[in-house]
Amino acid sequence: MNFDGKRILITGGTGSLGHRVARHLLAGACGRPAKITVFSRDEAKQHQMRLDYLHRPAITDEVIYENSRQLLSFRIGDVRSYPSVLQAMREADVVVHAAALKQVPTCEYFPAEAIQTNVLGAENIVRAVREHETTVEVVVGISTDKACKPINVMGMTKALMERIFVEANIDCPRTRFACVRYGNVIASRGSVVPLFLEQIARGGPVTVTMPEMTRFLLKLDRAVETVFEAARNAGPGEIYVPTVPAARVADLARALMHGRNVEIVYTGIRPGEKVHEIMVSEEECHRTIRRGAYYVICPMLPELRTGTLEPALTGEYSSSVVTLDEQGLRALLADYLQDAGAMDVTA
Repeated sequence: MNFDGKRILITGGTGSLGHRVARHLLAGACGRPAKITVFSRDEAKQHQMRLDYLHRPAITDEVIYENSRQLLSFRIGDVRSYPSVLQAMREADVVVHAAALKQVPTCEYFPAEAIQTNVLGAENIVRAVREHETTVEVVVGISTDKACKPINVMGMTKALMERIFVEANIDCPRTRFACVRYGNVIASRGSVVPLFLEQIARGGPVTVTMPEMTRFLLKLDRAVETVFEAARNAGPGEIYVPTVPAARVADLARALMHGRNVEIVYTGIRPGEKVHEIMVSEEECHRTIRRGAYYVICPMLPELRTGTLEPALTGEYSSSVVTLDEQGLRALLADYLQDAGAMDVTA
């Protein structure tokens, strides 16, 4: 799928992923869209994003700056509000659904709020397509490793979002619904890298939950590429999972210290937190295939499957299989490390 002439709606578009998706689209990563709409409920973040493109051309790529003046628009709205979602989707051909409550402890303390955004927000997207003559060709939902064998509210609600989008392909055959699933995005808003860098800059201590904890590590640009890949090539109900390295969180902290003597304090696991991330479960591996640099989880519903499956995995895809040591982490994090005493946290 090429995005030439397409109208693209990004829900939750002021978040780290949404912002980077818009930037890649403005730079022509997938052709030249007719319109890019950032949909979110935070007017302050929208205003700041608008200023980033329109008032700072000296630090913004010229192509992105000029394209933003012509292509980028903003819409205040909330995925919880069906009328708001419907109005936005009437002017869209491609929807990237990134709006979510994603902080694990927050969702544990406010589960009803997580349901409103993560579950009912997804249902509002589907309902708009199901009940009205929209022009939407493809919807890509942004999921998380926590949706796989979920033990916390955030993961449970995202797992339901996946199932809502998978089933929508039966109800809405003219629109293709797919998802992407990945783990920790390096230096995204609320992630551990900015927190560690801030703690290190203050001289410590660096707070890590437990020595055994592991995480997949994904660069933000790779997350965006996964979204685009799913939009172009995912079949109805498929879930794209990027193949990425995994590391111990304590090793990540030491790599960010870059030789500085900073204390690590182990604080214990947080409410709803997992020790290891799992992106493909042992139950899902039997319907998971390899497609280039991605694992693709085929839909559970038999009506949506085509052809024969050749499983690419014999067991779960888990971060417990550590693939990066401290040296490998330093190479991966080179963009965030300038030298032993100065660290770049702007990415």
